[in-house]
Amino acid sequence: MGYLKGLKEYIKAEYAKSVFDQAVASQIPYEIHMHGFRIIKARVIENLVFDIRADIEGQGEEILSKIQIKFLYPADQSETVRPLIKIDKKVKALGLEAILDFRVRYYVKNKTLYPLMKDREVLFFTLLEGDVLRGLVTDFTRFDLTLSFKGGILVTLLRHAIYDLRNKQGDCLLRRVQEEKRDWEKSSLYVTE
Repeated sequence: MGYLKGLKEYIKAEYAKSVFDQAVASQIPYEIHMHGFRIIKARVIENLVFDIRADIEGQGEEILSKIQIKFLYPADQSETVRPLIKIDKKVKALGLEAILDFRVRYYVKNKTLYPLMKDREVLFFTLLEGDVLRGLVTDFTRFDLTLSFKGGILVTLLRHAIYDLRNKQGDCLLRRVQEEKRDWEKSSLYVTE
């Protein structure tokens, strides 16, 4: 049996953090992309268990369900980020919605993410509605992960919004494939005892 050097410590230090806590603390406006291709600019006022309370620009306060949020980033980055988001028309045509049952989501194992993050590997995340985000994973928690886009711009995507994850070679990195392939064991961080 083996393990990934540093993963246990990383999980202990980072796993309980939340992008929504960071957004509340910063009090800056975020651009929030939601299912149904709804895009809002809002300040996150409160991080609740399953929702956030947000002050939406031009509309006032609203309770937003976290399961409906796909990704977010500081609103002042919107003109740079939006052109970098591509759409996979085939996935969009599937008409997928947010998946409420966590047991049937398209899951990415921490064992897969950690070496990809450490090796700074370019990844392609396809979300349930077909949004394609390309970047390097710079951080991940239980519910979200942060990508560094071209130019070092940070975008946080919610793990429940993921439909597919591929590397530059086109290899699938979802749990259903990695349970068999076990690519994390090929990492230089993998230690056998």
